[in-house]
Amino acid sequence: MIIGKRISGRYKIKDMIGGGGMANVYLARDMILDRDVAVKMLRLDFANDDEFIRRFHREAQSATSLAHPNIVSIYDVGEEDGLYYIVMEYVDGQTLKQYIQQHAPVPVEEALDIMKQLTSAISHAHHNHIVHRDIKPHNILVDSNGTVKITDFGIAMALSATSITQTNSVLGSVHYLSPEQARGGMANKKSDIYSIGIVMFELLTGRLPFSGESAVSIALKHLQSETPSLKRWNPHIPQSVENIVLKATAKDPFHRYDNVDEMEEDLRTALETKRLNEGKFVIPEDDEATKAIPIITNDRPYHNLDETIVRKDAPGSHEQTPKAKPEKKKKKKWPVILTILFLLILTAGIVMVTMGPDLFGPKEKEVPDVSGMEVEEAVAQLMSAGFITGDIKEISDEEVEEGNVIRTNPTAGKMIKEGNEIDLYISAGKEKVELSDYTDRMYDDVVRLLEGKGFKDFKKIEEHDDSEAGTILEQDPPGGESVIPGDTTLEFKVSKGPELVTLGDLTEYNQRNLDLYADTTGLVIESTEEFHDTIPAGLVISQKPEAGTELKKGSKVNVVLSKGKEPVPKEVSREITVTYQPKEEGVPQEIKIYMSDLNHNGETPVDTIEITEDELIILDFLIAPGKQAEYRIMRDGEIFDSGSVDYPED
Repeated sequence: MIIGKRISGRYKIKDMIGGGGMANVYLARDMILDRDVAVKMLRLDFANDDEFIRRFHREAQSATSLAHPNIVSIYDVGEEDGLYYIVMEYVDGQTLKQYIQQHAPVPVEEALDIMKQLTSAISHAHHNHIVHRDIKPHNILVDSNGTVKITDFGIAMALSATSITQTNSVLGSVHYLSPEQARGGMANKKSDIYSIGIVMFELLTGRLPFSGESAVSIALKHLQSETPSLKRWNPHIPQSVENIVLKATAKDPFHRYDNVDEMEEDLRTALETKRLNEGKFVIPEDDEATKAIPIITNDRPYHNLDETIVRKDAPGSHEQTPKAKPEKKKKKKWPVILTILFLLILTAGIVMVTMGPDLFGPKEKEVPDVSGMEVEEAVAQLMSAGFITGDIKEISDEEVEEGNVIRTNPTAGKMIKEGNEIDLYISAGKEKVELSDYTDRMYDDVVRLLEGKGFKDFKKIEEHDDSEAGTILEQDPPGGESVIPGDTTLEFKVSKGPELVTLGDLTEYNQRNLDLYADTTGLVIESTEEFHDTIPAGLVISQKPEAGTELKKGSKVNVVLSKGKEPVPKEVSREITVTYQPKEEGVPQEIKIYMSDLNHNGETPVDTIEITEDELIILDFLIAPGKQAEYRIMRDGEIFDSGSVDYPED
């Protein structure tokens, strides 16, 4: 049973709060930082694939570099007893899917606000070279303030390396799958844009654009069916808003937004006056011939279907020439001559086919090795070899000097026809990494993260601070600066924790001495009081923590002060003379006595007597410490005397 278990001696599992086909999510308590966290544990049936585990760790570590208010923060990644887990920020709220089910259709202004938060987060991920690949309302959390936070970065990317063959388990995601993913292709940034568009469709209409009885049927609709108009279910949606969905969910990635920033800008301006009369977004017509899309079938779900389709001729496309009626044979030489000419032409044709390219076409040449050369020199050498320079692309490289050629495509040494294009890959220099703001994070965790990015040199300066020991206070270079990992020394000022105070023995201190001790040490002393048989009132009986404990300044120390000996109830007597004053001489008067103390409740008479002369009455009280006793004497139904008696102090 996982509930109640402590993971890595730090995260105590409190409750299960969610789950899916790949992992379960638990609410846990970080016993070190004293905060709630969410712990996502990979299901055991995915824990034996070494490749999956390797990618899981790498991508989860990449996700820790994403610091954005609309992305759930990842705090820790680890493994214990075969359980692979990710510790992340706990968001007290609900999924966007649950929110849609409760509020759909979401008002346009609110939906746009949610979408702007979503695109801002995905833009941040894309700028950090991370593609989510599984954007859906189930992976988006909404807190009580309406703040949107995206989760499931690490696992979603790790899953991309494994063929998805469990059709039922992918059903939840296939509703948001891009056409290129449905065909089995690799997901990219524009795939995320498509999924964002589907989420926006669901926000505004309360329904999904495509549904079906199986994952395959839904995937086929993503491939073949145009996104339906939102106005069919919500006619009040402005055209400028619908256009955002239509453009984001275009079947061809070429027709979608170039990047998420462009989509976010459209969201920001969608309700501006200048866009009120905007026309409906229409996909430009493609002049190319219609292309066959590979068909997804149940026996090959989501394997690579991007294979060449060979179009066979349709049956009956070659019509036979009707036979002519036979004529009478004539003995002429023309058939023989025609046969000889036909054979000569056929022979010439074969020669042209087999030898023509070598005789008349371009010759094959070896692609020269231009690696390490400057661009101008490489282009000149390719031209002299008879090739044309194609695309020139810049990529980072740790070895090749910036501006020089890394490699070509086709590669050096390959034989190709002269006149073909050769693409050049130019070094952009060593790859730079943008530093995040690591202040308030734990030094050891940050070093592990940065080592994974290629940083090797770290300088640690420690000083006392109120922060927890190991917390980063300052960094140099600062967050936001881009640097080359192998050439940069990162300097961190790190907290050693508060200066510790050794707690003294406070027993028999009075309040004045306690106040002086608190001022001197910076500790906060709180006191309560108890009775004690031997320690005089006002002196300390006990303390917690005990003497000798090391505490940081500002820590609380609880002491118990003596109130002295506990008082006990005491007996007190009071004498009262009741005078005899009858209305008629010789008639007895009724006297009722009421008492209120530890032995009497004051409601019932303790004694009733009749007098015919003055009578001395003695009242015996038992009074609790600090309390009073009361009495009342009634004579013939009227109050004769009443009063109170105090507890006698020594």
